[in-house]
Amino acid sequence: MNCNVFVKIALCYKVMDIKQEKELVGWAQKDPQAFGVLYEQNYALIFGYVLKRVADLQTAEDITSETFLKALDKIGQFRWQNIPFSAWLYRIAGNEIANYFRRNGHYAVPLEAIRQPESLLGASSEIIDAEEELKRHEEFLSLQGMIRQLPSKYQEVIALRFFEEKTTSEIADILGKREGTVRSLLSRGLEKLRLEMG
Repeated sequence: MNCNVFVKIALCYKVMDIKQEKELVGWAQKDPQAFGVLYEQNYALIFGYVLKRVADLQTAEDITSETFLKALDKIGQFRWQNIPFSAWLYRIAGNEIANYFRRNGHYAVPLEAIRQPESLLGASSEIIDAEEELKRHEEFLSLQGMIRQLPSKYQEVIALRFFEEKTTSEIADILGKREGTVRSLLSRGLEKLRLEMG
């Protein structure tokens, strides 16, 4: 089967099994058009993960783009290990997030930066809804600010476990660590977070 036919077939599937994904990765190593299918299938996952880590839309878009550019550039070096391709993308994204924080330092998004749309200022029920949403957002930013104070090894496992709802096994695959190490990192990271929260 030639690559174009395979790409068209792959586009019909929202979710591929591991065997189909392995075949698509093999094609992507030969033809960038096949990488486009991997991009389409994984973009939302990686973007959501990055956005939850950096809490800034433009930064998340930039880091996600850089993640996929690096993945495309290095796809020839990728070695199949019977884990989802997304695990490799999460690892690249995690490295890009760490680089971003190293370059820019840890900071929390100031609450003043969150503006209420003027259309929400009309009816009182809409104002209450907006205030509740703002409070949830404020709590998220506060928690994220505390997570950012942790060493990056703890930030990564906490984000993957609780923001991305990955299992210990999936996190181990993404980070290339043993499950026991991941459990230990989670435990220590959560303990540090509890101390930070008082």
